[in-house]
Amino acid sequence: MTLWLIMVLSGLLTFLTRLSFIILLEKIKLPAPLQRALRLAPIAVLSAIIAPQLAYHNDVFLFSPSNPRLMAGLFATGVAYVTKNVVWTIVGGMLVFWLLERI
Repeated sequence: MTLWLIMVLSGLLTFLTRLSFIILLEKIKLPAPLQRALRLAPIAVLSAIIAPQLAYHNDVFLFSPSNPRLMAGLFATGVAYVTKNVVWTIVGGMLVFWLLERI
């Protein structure tokens, strides 16, 4: 019972914390430079999560063309730049990764 209480209270606290920012930011006008910076936050966080995964192959840091993850990631970056389409980016990156893993 204590575990469930901790889980429910943690979830409620997390929800209220996030809700407070939504309610607060609705009433406060942020400066334009801060708004521009906040628009880039998701990209920065996603890059910080993905970049280490691309640089490692079989739990070894491998920053070379023989790393299929890195090559697929670079290819996916090119597809994203050209097409601006998430689906094509994922399909292209996964296809290149699959092909390089088979070689």
